[in-house]
Amino acid sequence: MGITLRLAWRNIWRHPRRTLLTLAAIAFAAAILVFMVTLQLSSYDTMIDYTVRVYHGHLQVQPEGYLDKPQMRNTMPDARTLGSHVRKLSGLGAVSVRAMGFALASSKARTYGVQVIGVETEYEGKVSTIPGLVKKGRFLSSDDALEAVIGHVMARNLKLNVGEELILLGTGRDGSVAATVVPVVGIFESGSAELDRHMVQLPLGTFQDVFSMGDHAHAIVVVGDSLEQLAALMDGVRAGLPAESRLVVLSWEALLPGLKQAIQMDWASGWFLYLSLIIIVTFSILNTFLMSVLERTREFGIMLALGARPERIGAIVMLESIWLTLLGLVVGVAIGTAIVFYFHIHGFSYPGMEELAAYYNLPAVIKLTLSPLSLTLGPAVILFVTCAAALYPAFRIRLLKPVEAMRAV
Repeated sequence: MGITLRLAWRNIWRHPRRTLLTLAAIAFAAAILVFMVTLQLSSYDTMIDYTVRVYHGHLQVQPEGYLDKPQMRNTMPDARTLGSHVRKLSGLGAVSVRAMGFALASSKARTYGVQVIGVETEYEGKVSTIPGLVKKGRFLSSDDALEAVIGHVMARNLKLNVGEELILLGTGRDGSVAATVVPVVGIFESGSAELDRHMVQLPLGTFQDVFSMGDHAHAIVVVGDSLEQLAALMDGVRAGLPAESRLVVLSWEALLPGLKQAIQMDWASGWFLYLSLIIIVTFSILNTFLMSVLERTREFGIMLALGARPERIGAIVMLESIWLTLLGLVVGVAIGTAIVFYFHIHGFSYPGMEELAAYYNLPAVIKLTLSPLSLTLGPAVILFVTCAAALYPAFRIRLLKPVEAMRAV
């Protein structure tokens, strides 16, 4: 085996210029894949983090069945105490209790159907960016204040401004009429047309009084430190919930299935481009080894005549392919890692991203983070495809006849 390895190493340097050009192609493809896959995965993490921090959170504790059928009566009792318990379980301050209902919202001019959300004013800013996105007025002051904040689209549709009164008419948890008149103290722009059009936020205590909720609520929203720790966070929260409770722990994937599907579609379409690049590099390597086999036909014929087995010669050709590919991958991965490390420190920003991020109260750059998947996935695919391509030249050797091969020019 040692002799075979040395022969393969010597053979790839018979034509240094051709070898270096092939190495450059492999290294370029590997560097591009390491950088682009890392950028794509980091973009997904940033997209998920930005999206869940607007409203939904990384995970939520809800009554069983509430996600599929959000009925006002399907609640969790003693919600604030349970929220404090989850806060201790997770070790995070970013835990907030919410109650949700539906109502008709009216002004002097118009009436619309809206979703009314009761929030813990002390903690809502830790699980949602909406308190920081109030463009006019201010956010809610306390859990028992009689006031509301609404989206800018709703404010435009109802022709309301800060300081004017909003009339809410709905149904309470016990079936009674839920009605109130609250002044609008703030107008937010979340970046989500759906939230800006239909959401009214009230202090949790006020919501519970208006909708006859008692101490009940519908969800506990949790935002973790990172997506990597989400699985452990879910397990910890799930294990710490009361055994007799009918509560479930749902991740962002269950809360936002459309976002997950969009990421899967983008990932698949991205790999069409990556595979195109890999196929181009593969044809370059295939051309290199076809030329190598054709110009060494006489040499292979002599080796066969001297008793070398076709399998041994084919193994040499395959090892040449592996040597060449591994060298290119090492160089490419090193370059790609250096690029990723640079953008990990300085951040990566698309054109126009800074203005967009500032508008939505979000960070202006993407911090690239190298992961085992982004570091190995692209190079592994290149190695597999190039080795598969080298099978064809190696198979041609089995078809050689010693006498005819030695006569080749």
